[in-house]
Amino acid sequence: MHFAKSRWAGFLGAFLISTTLAAAEIPVDLSGFRASNETGHDRTAVAVLHQGDQLHVSWPIAANTLGRLSFDLRPGEPLLKTIGEIAGFPTGPVKTIMSDLDPVFFVTVGSRENPPDRPPGMSIFNVFFDSPAKRPYQNYPSKLDLHSVRVTGGPDRATIAFGNLTAGPFSGELRFTVYSETRLFRVEAAMSTKQENRAFLYDAGLVTRSENWKRLAWYDTEGKIHQDPLSTDSRDTPRAVRHRAIAVEGPGGSVACFPPPHQFFFPRDITDNQKTVWSGKGHRGSEERLGFGIRQTETGGGNYVPWFNAPPNTEQHMSAFFLITHGSGGEALTEVLRYTNNDRYREIPGHVTFTSHWHMAITMAAIKEKAESKSRTAPDFVAMFKDMNVRAVHLAEFHGDGHPGDPGPLRLPEMAAMFEECKRLSDDRLLFLPGEEANVHLGVKKPGQNPGHWLYLFPKPVYWTMKRGKDQEFVEDDPRFGKVYHVGNEVEMARLIDTVDGLAWTAHPRIKASNWAPDAYRDQPYYQNDLWLGGAWKAMPADLSEPRLGLRVLDLLDDMANWAPGKYVPGEVDVFKVDHTHELYGHMNVNYLKLDHVPKYGEDWSPVLNCLRQGEFFVTTGEVLLTEFKVDEKSSGETLNLPSDGKPTVKIALDWNFPLHFAEIISGDGNKVYRERIDLSTTRAFGHKTWTVKPDLRGRKWVRVEAWDVAANGTFSQPVWIGANR
Repeated sequence: MHFAKSRWAGFLGAFLISTTLAAAEIPVDLSGFRASNETGHDRTAVAVLHQGDQLHVSWPIAANTLGRLSFDLRPGEPLLKTIGEIAGFPTGPVKTIMSDLDPVFFVTVGSRENPPDRPPGMSIFNVFFDSPAKRPYQNYPSKLDLHSVRVTGGPDRATIAFGNLTAGPFSGELRFTVYSETRLFRVEAAMSTKQENRAFLYDAGLVTRSENWKRLAWYDTEGKIHQDPLSTDSRDTPRAVRHRAIAVEGPGGSVACFPPPHQFFFPRDITDNQKTVWSGKGHRGSEERLGFGIRQTETGGGNYVPWFNAPPNTEQHMSAFFLITHGSGGEALTEVLRYTNNDRYREIPGHVTFTSHWHMAITMAAIKEKAESKSRTAPDFVAMFKDMNVRAVHLAEFHGDGHPGDPGPLRLPEMAAMFEECKRLSDDRLLFLPGEEANVHLGVKKPGQNPGHWLYLFPKPVYWTMKRGKDQEFVEDDPRFGKVYHVGNEVEMARLIDTVDGLAWTAHPRIKASNWAPDAYRDQPYYQNDLWLGGAWKAMPADLSEPRLGLRVLDLLDDMANWAPGKYVPGEVDVFKVDHTHELYGHMNVNYLKLDHVPKYGEDWSPVLNCLRQGEFFVTTGEVLLTEFKVDEKSSGETLNLPSDGKPTVKIALDWNFPLHFAEIISGDGNKVYRERIDLSTTRAFGHKTWTVKPDLRGRKWVRVEAWDVAANGTFSQPVWIGANR
C-alpha cells in the first residue's frame, strides 16, 4: 500500500487516501509530495488523492473554489479524465469543465550547424546564423507509454510526472504542475536526447475523444475577439492571433491555452505573426481527434530561423499553460492577459521605460515618402510602443540601407532626415532617440575573429561620417549642417564619442557578428573608458533546459564585473520592421531607467545616458519587476564599504504575475562568480514582497540580483560595487 500525508482541500475532507494496488495498476510514487501537516478543511493547499486507477489533484483557484484534474491510469483510456472545479468549498459539487482529454506534443527535430566562417572554438549551440529548416528535418508526435507516476512538491504547488514519454529521439516525462491560488496548470514534455547537434521546435495542446466542445475564442491581429462555434469536423487550422492564446468552451466552462510569453519565441530578425495557435482535427497529420493548442513554424521571421538548442542529455521543457474558468472563452482570455499586464509594461513611479536596438528603417522610408509627395502618417509602431507603455526608443538606423560609408554628400542629408523623423514621431509620451549600429573602427580584428558590432547613443543630434574624405579635418563647420565630425580611425571614433559625452556598447555580444566581443577588446583604452557602457542583453540563443533567459549575456555581465567595475548591460530587442499584426511582445524586453520623466525631443537627452552610464536601471521581460534593490542602502551602480562582518543587508523588492521560481544573489571576487539561490516556490500569483537577506560577501568586488518566475520570465539588476575590494 502507498500512504502520504496531505490536506485534501476538497470534497473528501481533510485526508489523503491511497488504496491497494492491483497487480496491473500503475505504481504511483507519493514520497516526494510534501503534504500539509495541518488538520481540518483548508482552502490554501494542493491536495492529492490516489484511488486505484484514478489520481485526483485539487488546488485553490479562487475564494471557496478549487480546481481539479482527474487522471485515468488505465492503458488506452484518455489520461486527463476531467478538468473541473469544486465550488462552494468544502461541500460543493464537482463541476466538469472538460472531459476525456489527452495532452499532445509534436516535436520537429533538425540539425544544428555552425556557419562556414565561424571561428574555431565556439560552441555549436551559441549560434544565431542558422536555419535547420534548410536541411532535412522530421516531425514526431509524442507517445506516452505509461509505466509510472510520481508526485512532487506541495503544498503550494505540485507536479505530477508520467513516464515514459517519447517523441522521436527525445524521451522523458509528461508533467502537469498546478499552482495554488491561480487558475493555471502547466503541461510540459520534459525530454532530452542523446544525439549530437540537435535543434528543435514544438507544438503542444489537448485533444478530446468526446467532441462536445462548443466554441473557440481568440483575439485576431486587429485586437477583435472572436467567439465562434466549433464544428466537430473542423480541420486543423493555424491562426494568427494577438496575445498568443486560444480558448475552448466545454460543457461546464472554458480552458485557455497559451505559451510561456517570452521563452516560447526563439530569436528572429522579424517579429511577424507566425500563427502560433491551432485548433481542429488531424494536427500535423496526427490521429483524427479534435484539439487545440500552441504551435511553431519551421520557417519565417527572417533569413535565419535558428529554432531551439538541444545539447545532448539536457532536459528540454516544452511547455504550455492552461487556464480554467467556469465562464466563457472570452472571460478565460481576459484572465490570461492579466499575466502579462495586457502585454503592457507597468508604470513604476520614478522610472522611465527605455528600449534599444530597432532596425526599422524609418529614415529611408521618410525620404521616399517625401520624394513621392505622399502624406506622412505615424507608422504602426508609434501606437504599438505607446500601447506597451514604452517611453523611449533607441533606433539603429542605416543597417542595410542608406549610405553609412559615404564621406558626407549622401550621408549628411540622410542623418538630417533621421533627426527630423525622430522629432516628428516624438511627443510628450514617446521619445525616439536617433542612433546606429555603427560597426566601424572600434574592435580588435584578429585572424578568424570579427571585431564585433556596436551601438552608439548621443545626448543630442550629432552629424558625423564613418570615413574621412580627402582633405577633410576631424571636425569642420558645414554651412548647411553645422558642426560635422569626420572619423577615420579607432582613436578618432573614441574621441568623437567622448567629445559629445556619448555612449557606445557591444551589440549582441558573444554571438552573431560579435562572437569575440567585447572580450577581444577589453584591454583597449576605449573599452576601459566610461564611454563604453558594456554589452546588451537579449534572450539569444534559445535553450529550454534553462530556467533563465539570456544566459550568454548574464554570464558576460558577471565577467565584465570581474574584469573591472563600471560596465553595465541594458536590454536590447534587435529586430527589423514591425507593424501592429506582429507578435512583438513575446520578443520584447525593456529597461526601467531611474528617471522622473522622459526628456522631450530637442531637449538634452543626457539624463537617459547618465542613467545607463551609472547603472541606474534594471532589465525585465515585464512580468517580474525589481522595484527595489539595495545593499546597505546602496543601489545599482553605487559603491559600498562592507560592514566588519562582511554581511551587508541586501533588500530585494519584487512585483510579479506568474508564481515565482527563484531569485539569486550573484557576486564575484575578480575571478570567480558566486550564486546564492533564494527558493520562491511558496509564492502565489500576483504578489509583491520584500526579502531581506545578509549574504557573506567577504572578499567580493560586486553583487547583483536576478529573479525568475515559473514561465522563465525575469528581471535582473546591475551590479553594486564593493569599495574595499575594487
